[in-house]
Amino acid sequence: MEESLQIRRFDEIPSAEEFASRIEPKNVPAVFSGCVKDWRAFSKWNVSNGGLDYLQESVGSSVVGAMLSSSAPVFYGDIRSHERVPLPFSAFIGYCKDLLQCGDDGEDSISQLRKHKPVGLSTQHDDHVTGEESPQQIYLAQVPIMNAENEEKAQLECLREDIETPAFLEGKLLASINLWMNNARTRSSTHYDPHHNLLCIISGCKQVVLWPPSACPILYPLPLYGEASNHSAIPLENTNFSLYPRAMSIDEYSQKVNLHAGDAVFIPEGWYHQVDSEDLTIAVNFWWRSDMMSSMSEHMDAYYLRRILKRYGLVRQDRMLCKPSSTVDSKEITASGQSSNGNAGSPDQDLDLKHRAAIVKGNEQEFSLHELEPHTLKSLHELVSLVHHRINQNQPVGSISADQSVSSASKEDEVKKFVKTNIFNLEEDPIANIVWNLEPCAFQSVFLTMAHNFPRTLEALIMHALSPVGAEVLTRKFEQMDKMIAADHGSQFYQNFYSVFDNQFSAMDALLNGKELFARQAFNNVLVQYLGTNLDRPKPSEE
Repeated sequence: MEESLQIRRFDEIPSAEEFASRIEPKNVPAVFSGCVKDWRAFSKWNVSNGGLDYLQESVGSSVVGAMLSSSAPVFYGDIRSHERVPLPFSAFIGYCKDLLQCGDDGEDSISQLRKHKPVGLSTQHDDHVTGEESPQQIYLAQVPIMNAENEEKAQLECLREDIETPAFLEGKLLASINLWMNNARTRSSTHYDPHHNLLCIISGCKQVVLWPPSACPILYPLPLYGEASNHSAIPLENTNFSLYPRAMSIDEYSQKVNLHAGDAVFIPEGWYHQVDSEDLTIAVNFWWRSDMMSSMSEHMDAYYLRRILKRYGLVRQDRMLCKPSSTVDSKEITASGQSSNGNAGSPDQDLDLKHRAAIVKGNEQEFSLHELEPHTLKSLHELVSLVHHRINQNQPVGSISADQSVSSASKEDEVKKFVKTNIFNLEEDPIANIVWNLEPCAFQSVFLTMAHNFPRTLEALIMHALSPVGAEVLTRKFEQMDKMIAADHGSQFYQNFYSVFDNQFSAMDALLNGKELFARQAFNNVLVQYLGTNLDRPKPSEE
């Protein structure tokens, strides 16, 4: 974990100014020890000191929305994994009292808890609570004490006077204050919130595991268009790493904090967190909009989104171009420069013979193979051999020749039979590997020599054998070379390079199309890892 993302613990409660200037802008979690010990709730709600009786008297038979799940003690945020049921608050307190009593005398807690049939539940929910299910599968999660958007949803407004808004949140526009209460051990699934969050422990203990927003890819968020897009798709028990391979790194990016009664933790928006609660834990949380989100003008949303996705796309492209091994795939080419199917990768390939003679005749200088450095010459031979091998694999009727007896129309027919290789990762493409490992000067020498000695091979490379990652690598090498040579030499290079093509614009289109395919794949990877959607997923029927 980067040092700048390390969670800090404060023994002294910060002022509003200190929090706003030194803590909140960093967007990194922080723990405040003893933050809520002065609250009336801290003493009145204490489970071991009559707190349950106090809560039962204060709230009475008010009906609250309870989370009911058959996956308890794990409660998943996806709405497919739980349901919200109306439950009298007094009934839930009864479950808690029975749990305390059962824990003392050793009786079977589940059988004892089932005797409390919640009054007020509709018939369709009766079996959930009193049948095979147990009250331990009920969790009072996010029950509103205050709701700025809808006052009618504040089901526990009567408890507001027991709670003090921490001094360092003065001036914040609170969205809601909520109660979280469990009667047995619970674990909430990994998720993030769209607001800043201050989680305050009033009774019991919780452990919070946190991941920064940058860890999103390893947490496999649910699709952005779904109802639980802020939740991780990874099951918390018996994780199948063949389905979620990136999750094997999940511990490397996590931090754990243990919170006791009186403590509070600031969880910034976007930080993933998973919460484990002990038996009979009571907590209250405050949600408020961050300054960053508040200052985002609505008319700028589309621009911000495009900039963010563009940035992540470029980062992903760089990751796809990780530094490869310098060895060439032995299946495609041998150390001697011979392709594995027996076709020689020598300078006298039939693909280039006739055109080579024609182009050399019209030039004042011939680019001699003997003048190349040994490693540069080796790279050139490997490229020539790989191009021929790839073409011969994908074109069953024989290699394309520059023979003058072949008409341009029939040549186009032959070209159409080529199967272009859609490879997007550098390590999978030996041609892109060779080009990527060339220094700018060696790169210039290789492609000038290829243009003069193997023009048809160069044409076949660009038009038919270059993968998307190869197109990206080649154009990046162009940029590296341009920074190291004079403008007039660069112009001469491109003049020689494009002179081998019958149609220079077609060659440029081939390179640009390849680059766009590479960028599209990188963009799709971003959508899959960060947003849970996929460009290649079949579109739903419009019928």
